[in-house]
Amino acid sequence: MSWIVRMIVVLPALAGLVGLAVHRRRVVSAAVAVSVSAYVTVLGLTQWVAPARTADIDTLGSLPLGGGLAVPLHLLSDRVSGLVSFVVALVVLAIQVFTVWYLRDDPRYGRFAATVSLFAAGMLLLVQAGDLVLVLVGWEIMGWCSWLLIGHDSERPAARRAAYKAFLVTRVADIGMVVGLVALAVRAGSTDLMAVLTVSGHDTALVVGLVGVAVGVAGKSGLVPFHDWLPDAMEGPTPASALIHAATMVAAGTYLIARLFNLYAQHDGPRLLLAVLAAVTMVYAALLALVQTDLKRMLAYSTLSQVAIMLSALAAAPADLGPVAGISHLLGHAFFKALLFLAAGWLSVLAGGTALAALRGRLRPTGALRWATGIGLASLAGVPPLVGFFTKDTVIDAALEGSGAGPVVVTVALLVTVALTAAYCTRAWLLLDTPLAVDPPADTTPATWPERTSASSLDSSSGSSPGSSLGSSPGSSLGSSGSPAAQADPVVPEQQVAVVTVADSADDAEVERVHAHGHTPVTFSAALVVLVLAVLTVVGTLFLASLRGGVHVGLLSALLSVLLVAGSAAAVWVASDRGRFDVADRVPGRLRDRAVRGFGADTAYVGVGRAVTALARLVVTLDRDVVDAYPRATAAVARAAGRAGERSHRAVPSLSLLGLLSGVVVIAILGVTAWR
Repeated sequence: MSWIVRMIVVLPALAGLVGLAVHRRRVVSAAVAVSVSAYVTVLGLTQWVAPARTADIDTLGSLPLGGGLAVPLHLLSDRVSGLVSFVVALVVLAIQVFTVWYLRDDPRYGRFAATVSLFAAGMLLLVQAGDLVLVLVGWEIMGWCSWLLIGHDSERPAARRAAYKAFLVTRVADIGMVVGLVALAVRAGSTDLMAVLTVSGHDTALVVGLVGVAVGVAGKSGLVPFHDWLPDAMEGPTPASALIHAATMVAAGTYLIARLFNLYAQHDGPRLLLAVLAAVTMVYAALLALVQTDLKRMLAYSTLSQVAIMLSALAAAPADLGPVAGISHLLGHAFFKALLFLAAGWLSVLAGGTALAALRGRLRPTGALRWATGIGLASLAGVPPLVGFFTKDTVIDAALEGSGAGPVVVTVALLVTVALTAAYCTRAWLLLDTPLAVDPPADTTPATWPERTSASSLDSSSGSSPGSSLGSSPGSSLGSSGSPAAQADPVVPEQQVAVVTVADSADDAEVERVHAHGHTPVTFSAALVVLVLAVLTVVGTLFLASLRGGVHVGLLSALLSVLLVAGSAAAVWVASDRGRFDVADRVPGRLRDRAVRGFGADTAYVGVGRAVTALARLVVTLDRDVVDAYPRATAAVARAAGRAGERSHRAVPSLSLLGLLSGVVVIAILGVTAWR
C-alpha cells in the first residue's frame, strides 16, 4: 500500500514538471495530463477499496532540525484518505479531459494543464500527509498554483488583479496557519500528526495552534472576512474554477480540520470561533448568490456557503460522531459543484458568455446538458434522493445532536441556508430554462442591459477558449441520445459582448470589451465527462456508505429540510411569475448593486492595503529621521569639524614646522651616537 500512496502524490507532480517541459506540444501535453490523471484515479480507487483495518503509516525520511523537534515526514493512509484521494483524482481527471476541448485554441494550454497537475499533487499530498510539514508543503503548493490558474489570461488586467488578490489574501491568512502548525508541533515535540493528536491537556500552545489553523483555513476556504477573493477568482478559466471550488483548495481546510477534529472537540473556544465564522459565511454568501447577475459568480458564492456548511459540521458535531459529516459533504459537493462549473463552461460556449442575461433560456434546447445542469442544481438545493440532500441532512442532523452555543448557532444558520440555497438554485434554473417573457427594447445597449453585470459577465477565459466571437452559426450540444446535435435559436444578440465588469474596486468599475466564445461543437469526451458527473451526483451517496456514519439522516431533520426546500422553491416560482421574470429584480436597485459588488468588501481590502502601506511608510520615516538621526548627526558633526580644520590650514609647510622636524632628527642622531 505504501508505494500506491507515494505514487498518488509523486505522479501528478511529475506530470506537472513534464507538462511544463513540453508545453509547446499540445498533443503531448494533453496526453501526459490525461493519462497520468487516469492512472492516479485508479490508484486512488485501489487505496480506497483495499482492506485496511488500521491506518498505514509510511515514512519518507526525517529532517534533522535539532532542538528536540522530530520531523518524521509520514504519509498516512486510511479509509478516509483513500476515498478523498479517489474523489479528488476523479474530479481532476474530469477537468483535464474537459479542458482539452475547452481550451483547444489556447496557445498556453500546456502550461494550464501542467499547473492543474501540480495543483492536484499539492492537494493529494495534503490528503495523504501524516506530518504537519507535509501538510504545509501541500497547502502552499495549492496557493501558488491558484495564483497561476486564476491569472491564466494574464493579458487581462482583471485576471491579473484577481490572481494577486487571491494570493495576497490567502497569504495573510496563512500567517495564522504557519503559527498554528508550529505551535502544535512544538507542543507535541514532533510534527507527526499522530503525536500531535495524542498529547493531552489544555494549554496556551493548544489554543494558539487551533486558532491559528482556523484562521488559515478561513483564508483558503473563503470564510468571512477572507471571502471576497473567491468570487473574483472567476476571472480564471472555467476549468480552473471547477478545480479550485469542487474538491481541492477551498475544501482542503475542511479535510485538515477533520484530521485535527479530536483536538477541536476538546476545546470549545477555537471551535466556537469556527462555528461563528461558518454560520455567518453560509448565510451571507447564500444571500449574495441569490441576487448575482452572473452564473459563475453565483456558483462562487454558492461554494462559499457550501464550504461553510462543511466546516460547520466540524464545529458542531459531538465528539462521538467525529468529523465524518463534514467529509461527507465535502465529497458530495465535489461531484455536484464540478458538474455545475463544467456545465456552465459548456453553456457559455453556446451562449457566448456567463452573464445570466446572455444565458436566459439557452438551456432548454440543449438536451443532455439541460438535464445534467438540472441534476446539479437540484443536488445543490438538497433535493432527495440526490447526494446533496443526504450530505446536507447529515450535517444538519450532526448539528442537532451537538450541545452548547456553537451547535445552536450552526443549526439556525443551516436551516436558513437550506431555504436560501433552494431559492437561488430555483432562480438559476428558471432563468436558464425559461426564455424571456418579452424582447428587450430595441435601443437597449449592452452597457445598460442588464444594468448590473458582475465581474465575470462574459466568461473570463473567453479570450483563450474555443472561438473568438459569437458568429452566426448555431451552437451544439450532446443530445439525449448521446450524439452531438446542433442547436439553434440563439436568444442573445451578438452585439452583447461589451459589458460592465467589476474589475477594480467597488468605486471604480471598469468597462471592458471581452471576446466571446464561439459556437465550437463539444467533443464527445467533454460531453461524456459532464454526463458522468451527473450520474455520480445521483448515485454518489453509495460512495459514502464506506464511511462509518457517512450518511446519517434523521427523520425530523429530513422532513424539515424537504419542507424548507419545497417552500422556498415554490416562493421563487410564484414571485417570478412561473419564471417569466427574474425574482432578484424585486430587490431594490441600489441594494442589489451593492450585493453584486459584495457590499464593498473589495473596497475594504483596498483600504486595509493602503493603511498597511501608510503604516510602513511611517515606520520608514521614523526609522530614517528619528532612530537614525543620532548616529547620522554625530557623523555630520565630525565631518563638519574635519572640513573646518582643513579650511583653516593653508597646506604650505611653515619654517617653524621645518625647524621642529630638523631638530628632532638632529637630536635622534646625537642620541644614537652618544649611546655608542
